[in-house]
Amino acid sequence: MFIQAMNYQLVLDKTLEEIKAENKKPTLLLHVCCAPCSTYVLEYLSDYFTIALYYYNPNIFPKEEYDKRLWTLVKFVRELKSEIRPIIEEANYDPSEFYRNIEGLENEKEGGGRCQKCYALRLEEAARKATEKSLDYFTTTLSISPLKNAQLINDLGAVYENRYGVRYLYADFKKKEGYKRSIELSKQYGLYRQDYCGCEFSMKIKR
Repeated sequence: MFIQAMNYQLVLDKTLEEIKAENKKPTLLLHVCCAPCSTYVLEYLSDYFTIALYYYNPNIFPKEEYDKRLWTLVKFVRELKSEIRPIIEEANYDPSEFYRNIEGLENEKEGGGRCQKCYALRLEEAARKATEKSLDYFTTTLSISPLKNAQLINDLGAVYENRYGVRYLYADFKKKEGYKRSIELSKQYGLYRQDYCGCEFSMKIKR
């Protein structure tokens, strides 16, 4: 069941208040699309969760770009303070999973049906992995981008929360100037910032 549109920053604030009041630090699987998008999210959530990063992005094209984004993520995490340094798990890179899921939508405009299928693919895998690892929550860094539909991302999170029985952390990380902070942190750490979302179709219309 899809949840109604709401302010997901307020939802996140409430969840974090509840976690703080319980004086516990639950586990969180954070799906990461790239290092720049993870910067602010890790800074923001590390006081509340024990975080495991999951790099599952079969949409990224070409393989050299995929490797560059992964290497940048590893570099960033290595430079973090040891007390908040999360473990990175890389999923198997199989672009056929992406192409199979978006078949027939290759000519969709950016942000349309093809992107929705891509979000769903990665969020479902994050939920499955969180369940496999018996973690308390799962979420994704995707909503930090001003080009990503946070309502859709959170709707999908609700679907997979119910399907897999693992709590989804509702959020819109671009709020509270999260996107601006991610740019600042990327400069601070000297991170590579890509100029397209990831797939070969977005590559053709670099923003």
